Amino acid sequence: MNDRRAFLQQSSGLAAAFAFVPEALASSTHTPSGAAPIEVGVIGIGKRGREILNELGSLPEVQVKALVDVYGAALRRGGRLAGGAQAYEKLDEALAGQPSISAWVVATPTPTHRAIAEKLIAAGKHVFCEAPVAGSIDDAKALVLASRASKTVFQVGHTARTNPVYDLARSFYRSGSVKDLIAARLQHHEKNSLRLPSREGFDDRAVNWRLYRDTSLGLVGELGSHQLDAFLWFTELRPTAVSGSGAIALHADGREMPDTELCTFELEKGIRLSYEATLANSYEKAYEQFAGTMGTIKMAQRFGWLFKEADADVQGWEVYASRESFHQEQGITLIADATKLASQGKLKEGIGLPHDPLRYALESFLASIRESKPAACDALSGYITVMLAAKAAEAIRTGARVEIPAALYQL
Repeated sequence: MNDRRAFLQQSSGLAAAFAFVPEALASSTHTPSGAAPIEVGVIGIGKRGREILNELGSLPEVQVKALVDVYGAALRRGGRLAGGAQAYEKLDEALAGQPSISAWVVATPTPTHRAIAEKLIAAGKHVFCEAPVAGSIDDAKALVLASRASKTVFQVGHTARTNPVYDLARSFYRSGSVKDLIAARLQHHEKNSLRLPSREGFDDRAVNWRLYRDTSLGLVGELGSHQLDAFLWFTELRPTAVSGSGAIALHADGREMPDTELCTFELEKGIRLSYEATLANSYEKAYEQFAGTMGTIKMAQRFGWLFKEADADVQGWEVYASRESFHQEQGITLIADATKLASQGKLKEGIGLPHDPLRYALESFLASIRESKPAACDALSGYITVMLAAKAAEAIRTGARVEIPAALYQL
């Protein structure tokens, strides 16, 4: 059973699924013919760094010229994905040895982002910084100020803003498909300890920084920041307070941070945004859900659904919709270019994104460099999610309701 069908079978209500045709979304960025390739370096060749290398390797007009990591084995693994790239254990040596590299991707542990990104910005480089952009409010604020003083592109790696599924879902949300927002829910369930194997010569607190209070904002920061950014982008609402709780439900292995967290953010008009994350269960994986008086929008990385209320108006596009039955209901599948595809007999083909959302974020970053346009997700947006995660982490740690002053949203 594929992920999409499993997700639909776990849902109820009348659904309109946002779906896409692979050939139509094979690439969201068109590289100018004959354009000089953009030379790129990648810093941090762990799991995420290797995912980045895989995506960069499939993009046209990109050359990965340098890999940087303090761990030799990581550099060797990365070298197999980026043949010809020079390996370095120190960033200073890479900058000196490869001055022609104009763009760098930072995929190191979150607490190291600020120092690395500031050095790259000072060197006049374009920066794609994985999210969360920093491990503290002060570090995130410093990167906002540094990026504003630079003429180069600084993009935070929140992928919702460049994900075609989310872009379409947002257009439905903004046009009133759910009408008045009642509540929102963000979930990340993934049965995984997040503990990495020990490395000879490295302290465990450095290797497993996600598990310790002095180096991690917890699940709401490391995982939830992406989903918080999606909520902020869709709704433009600003939480005013947060409460939370956390526990070690499964992985009692000496970690300090909870493996299960629950937060509730307060918004205007009594609206509540709930966030739930656990490393002890995988049911329904990760999704974002926005419930309104006329419908509910639900997104899950490559897929999205609109669950309509019975008294919602029938829209013109529903004429072209294909339908799928699950549970006691019938789902209406919304497909891009439905009229054209119906005429071609391809209406039911191509549901879901053909690529990982990371690819679209990297394409957007490269397009911003080529076209001298603003980043899809700038440092201020990254700062706001870090600030919210830090306040939520404080609420979880103390058990108290934590206020979020409006002044914290402005820099």
